[in-house]
Amino acid sequence: MKTNKRALKALLSERRDLIEPEDHGLSRPTKQGRRAAGLSQQQVDELTGRPANTYYRLEAGRYPNPPIDYLVQVGRLFGLNEQEWGILCQLAGIGNPPHPLNPSSGLEVAGVWQEALDGISHPAYVNDASWDLLAYNQAFADLFPGGQVPTNTMRWMLLDPDGRQMLLQWKEVWAPLVVPQLRAALVPRSDDQTLLQIAKEVVADPDLAPLWEGSGAHIHPDGDERPIHHALKGPGHVTMCAAMPLGAPGARLIVLIYHPGHKKQHTRVPMLRSRRSD
Repeated sequence: MKTNKRALKALLSERRDLIEPEDHGLSRPTKQGRRAAGLSQQQVDELTGRPANTYYRLEAGRYPNPPIDYLVQVGRLFGLNEQEWGILCQLAGIGNPPHPLNPSSGLEVAGVWQEALDGISHPAYVNDASWDLLAYNQAFADLFPGGQVPTNTMRWMLLDPDGRQMLLQWKEVWAPLVVPQLRAALVPRSDDQTLLQIAKEVVADPDLAPLWEGSGAHIHPDGDERPIHHALKGPGHVTMCAAMPLGAPGARLIVLIYHPGHKKQHTRVPMLRSRRSD
């Protein structure tokens, strides 16, 4: 992948200027008779333990295929968020990042998401990259008997007896599509203890073990329609709308549009396309 030198320099120099050298026990360098805005390029080399001019080469776009561990050092030193981390990797010419920048990435979202969920009339929730439930609205709680929502949505869908009852046609419809999602979630988070424990229990489950061994490539539910038993409204189907908060890779916003009764009683809406394609 070709390096975008101009954009790379703009990103890195802007973020470098925001760092106070004093916060790292360094003195502020002078630049053309005035104090520099932030860290010097030489100070970045010092703080990352790299040979002289390593960072200069990176910022100038003269470091082809820089090692990912070095980009991690720079990204963390510069306090990049996950979206900026992805941009850095792409601009540096290595493509999409192989993993999140920080261990906590994907495990938290901005608090305003709760307000956003409360403004959605359909059942909606946000889970983190470990599939732990972070936030949900009242319509989502109403799906469950007594409003008792699950702690971890992946565990609930695959292993909880109540989940297997509530998710109609669980063995034929739900499990074969959810198990591949668990596999996919573990690819960028191979050391995630929550997901690893769920996977361990899946492998030990007689209904799920064959699915784990032969799971397909289905990795997201966006647009899927599946049968469910609503605690208040009875049997029906949900159509799933799935999205990802940009600041939390692996986390998901799921909106469930509930249709009562047999799914043939309602019509699926057509795909949305730009008017420019008309």
